[in-house]
Amino acid sequence: MIPAIPGGAVSRATAALDRIEASDRPEIWISLRTRADLLAEAAAIDAKVAGGDVLPLAGRLLAVKDNIDVRGLPTTAGAPSFAYKPTADATAVARLRAAGALVVGKTNLDQFATGLVGTRSPYGAVRNAWDPDRISGGSSSGSAVAVALGLVDLALGTDTAGSGRVPAALNGIVGVKPSRGLVPVTGVVPACYTLDCVTVFARDLGSARAAAELMAGPDPSDPLSRTLPADAPLPPVPRVAVPTGEHLDGLAPGWAAAFAAVVERLASAGVEIVQTDISPLLDAARLLYEGAFVAERYAAVGSHLEANRDLVGTDLDPTVAEIVLGGASATAADWARDVALLARLGAAGREALTGCSALLTPTTTWHPTLAEVAADPVGANARLGRYTNFANLLDMASLAVPAGQVDGLPFGVMLTGAAGSDRTLAALGHTLLSPAVDLFVVGAHLSGMPLNHQLVEAGATLLRPVSTSADYRLFALDTVPAKPGLVRVGDHGTSGPGAGVRIEGELWRVPAAGFGTFVGGVPAPMVIGKVMLEDGSSVSGFLVEPIAVEKAADISAYGGWRRYRSEQGL
Repeated sequence: MIPAIPGGAVSRATAALDRIEASDRPEIWISLRTRADLLAEAAAIDAKVAGGDVLPLAGRLLAVKDNIDVRGLPTTAGAPSFAYKPTADATAVARLRAAGALVVGKTNLDQFATGLVGTRSPYGAVRNAWDPDRISGGSSSGSAVAVALGLVDLALGTDTAGSGRVPAALNGIVGVKPSRGLVPVTGVVPACYTLDCVTVFARDLGSARAAAELMAGPDPSDPLSRTLPADAPLPPVPRVAVPTGEHLDGLAPGWAAAFAAVVERLASAGVEIVQTDISPLLDAARLLYEGAFVAERYAAVGSHLEANRDLVGTDLDPTVAEIVLGGASATAADWARDVALLARLGAAGREALTGCSALLTPTTTWHPTLAEVAADPVGANARLGRYTNFANLLDMASLAVPAGQVDGLPFGVMLTGAAGSDRTLAALGHTLLSPAVDLFVVGAHLSGMPLNHQLVEAGATLLRPVSTSADYRLFALDTVPAKPGLVRVGDHGTSGPGAGVRIEGELWRVPAAGFGTFVGGVPAPMVIGKVMLEDGSSVSGFLVEPIAVEKAADISAYGGWRRYRSEQGL
């Protein structure tokens, strides 16, 4: 679970505004909320928490990329001439605010979310958090740097070609790109509407995943929003694909060795590594800008650029204008040809990854200076998107995590998998970032149950359904919310009212970094102890103090909490 914030929302908001003022990084922001407005909302959040409301993001500070609507602040998409005043929050923003997040302001971006560099904006190039002579990465540049500098806890970006991942890698933070449609894009200025994703940045994976889960869910206003079936549980020995050597050519000095070290780290954690020819994926990546799909960018904002050609070079970025206006030349026949080609490449890519839980790659290929991008804006940008451009085209989920430093600058890697593999990628990401603890869950923390969000917020991932050995009994406790109590009775192999039985539950993998906080929040009479599973293994799991079940109803005959609740109509 996300720990409580000392001092509350008002204290946090005040400190954030002071940090922003002292940071001297005006290029991060396009607009900021007034101090009075932000503190008034913070006070309302503190009052709700004091009144007993459960707000999982209470007082968390949130920055929002300025192509995503926030009520009360203009949306510019990085172009002053395009600005409008939204009357409502984007769905993603509204869901985080309902959970207690505080929007601090709107962040700078590559104009119309077109670019991976963070320099294509009349509001100024966003400088890297580690080295101000280097690019921040884009298009979600301001959001990533605001998180990396500690000005906010979370930030929203968008991702069509890698904009929620490349800036994460270049600034040493986490970037979560959900499966397409899991987070609605209602209230988002489209880049390529059928490909766009709302993404989240954070300094730790648990916080980023918690925010992504809170934003997820269909929205009637977004016909492409959807709920995907849960991905298959992570197998006991996961297989992860990595590119063959020729597809790692051209990495910045030292990056190939850094990537090899990450691969070795996964292998030492028990993951099977499979070298894979990813040529079909890289060929698909080139279609995003070299094919007819750029017509979607023209459909989104081309009319504004056509009507304001006289502003190109001042209000409107010349490189962005050239890319977007170039989309007008694509014909329906071009589109049909590229859709068919993409289908063939996607099938070949999926075949190459058969049996693998994810593909591991560097997030990007290099970290250019501002001067290098200015000298070759299109070529530099193309190099940055080698491993990211195919994900949205092929309907894949992706996760960027920090993986150390090379020559004093961040190096990052990326896990990419099939649509719906978001939690699987998170489990593998936690394996990279920290050790993990397997936890047996038997009651209110089961998937779909009232307290399951606490596991998700701790960064946990469901491995598979499991059962205890035949040594346990289950009781219905008088608690709020309702919980069962699991007790080991030690009568394995016997029968009768007091004999042990197998009890169904779930096995979750919890990062060590989040496990301590999670356990610290477990209330009496619940305890975490060792539970024997039916396969003979022993894992940590939920038990209860024996005194708590003396007057509790024995529900062991149901075989598990979920079946008991169902048959009792609860």
